[in-house]
Amino acid sequence: MEKERLEKQIDFILEADKEKNIIRQTHLSENGRRENDAEHAWHMAIMVYLLKEYANEEIDVAKAMMMALIHDIVEIDAGDTYAYDPKGLETQKVREEQAAERIFGLLPDDQGEELKSLFQEFEASETPEARFVRAMDNFQPLLLNDSNDGRDWREHEIGKTQVMKRHTKTKLGSNIIWERAREIIEKHVRKGNIKDD
Repeated sequence: MEKERLEKQIDFILEADKEKNIIRQTHLSENGRRENDAEHAWHMAIMVYLLKEYANEEIDVAKAMMMALIHDIVEIDAGDTYAYDPKGLETQKVREEQAAERIFGLLPDDQGEELKSLFQEFEASETPEARFVRAMDNFQPLLLNDSNDGRDWREHEIGKTQVMKRHTKTKLGSNIIWERAREIIEKHVRKGNIKDD
């Protein structure tokens, strides 16, 4: 029984490694290559720890860090959906729910249910941890884009309305992070990197 449990855990660990192959639209800081999902999740987990004092509500930091680490693992099956792709966003929820069933189903039942529940909690954004992790999920690519002088916004011809809409949930997790994000957005609107629509 213990051996079977360990084998399931190893299967999941190896499956999770595939997250390194999911390439996002966001480039690494200072005009590096495009980041992968695993790098995004790792970076978010560090941000959760370092910026926890700015959460609007008290959070369980370990839980929030784990949520950050697994929130995009479903993209192994579902693929990365670009934040500003309306067509992709229409099917994202269904694709990711199916992926969650398969990927978390590789684990022993107790751990599979725990991680799937954490993923669902993130998606619902109804707990302090989920709201703060969602803020980090929005703020992390914004910081990278800022470090690249708005490269990704320019390449995709993104407008201010789109960026502001994406950040509506940032404020729910952290007013202070939202204010900093707004400053960055406004700076890039002035520079012409984000279209003023």
